[in-house]
Amino acid sequence: MSDHNVQSQPERGDLLRADEPLRQDGMNWFVLRVASNKESSVRETLLRKVKIENMGHLVGRILVPTEKTKTIKAGKQRITETKLYPGYVFVEMKLEPDGRIPQDVFFLIKETTGVGDFVGTAGRPTAMKEHEIEKMLRDSRKPEDQPTIKLVFSKGEHVVIKEGPFQGYEGTVDELDPEKGRVKVLVTIFGRQAPIELEEWQIGKADEA
Repeated sequence: MSDHNVQSQPERGDLLRADEPLRQDGMNWFVLRVASNKESSVRETLLRKVKIENMGHLVGRILVPTEKTKTIKAGKQRITETKLYPGYVFVEMKLEPDGRIPQDVFFLIKETTGVGDFVGTAGRPTAMKEHEIEKMLRDSRKPEDQPTIKLVFSKGEHVVIKEGPFQGYEGTVDELDPEKGRVKVLVTIFGRQAPIELEEWQIGKADEA
């Protein structure tokens, strides 16, 4: 089980403005497969190459939406950043009339370390659908309001205790304290039901135990 309670906040280094268009004139969004954990370095390299080669009229925005996750364990907070679409980079670019990638752009992208292929067939990448673009762009914006912390478990859920003196006992979630990452579990001990207060990371879903 994951050992944290979660606070999600998608963001990126140079955040999108709310008024940015879905697509820039004559361009469309395409999905580029890249090596795992190379998403950010591929993006930075491509942005730099596009600028150096003056290809801004052929390649537009390049995005790697990320999510910051706040974890609480033993009372300590830690913030980690994870990719929302691991193994993919989103590239906005202009294709040739026949649907192929312009040769200069093709070599610029393919010669970048960590780059695989575009999602598509026979050198013709498949453009993203409208709803896919909307979701991806939404994931690339930082929300104005701070999202609330949500716990993995819910009231009434059947759980098993994985850590501490009551390890191995099963019970039912009775109360949740998202701010502190704590959960009160009703456990039957010696024939009587008793509330045990635990940190969320100390319990797991009973059906996964």
